[in-house]
Amino acid sequence: MTVPVQELQAQVLGLPAEERARLLEVLLASFEPQGEAPESQETWLRLAQQRREEVRAGKVAMVPGDEALARIRARLG
Repeated sequence: MTVPVQELQAQVLGLPAEERARLLEVLLASFEPQGEAPESQETWLRLAQQRREEVRAGKVAMVPGDEALARIRARLG
């Protein structure tokens, strides 16, 4: 028996952020061909890990998504 997508979505959104992130990684990887990740994906992964460490070390502050998008739109507008 399969779980309806809406029910599954509600369950996933109820998970702690770290578990949702782990699930997201698995889901994204499921779209990639099996085997080694392309070089560009490895580069993005290294950059994401570097940014995570900068946030954890207090070197940079996170910005809420809505605010980040507003800043981008202001620069493009």
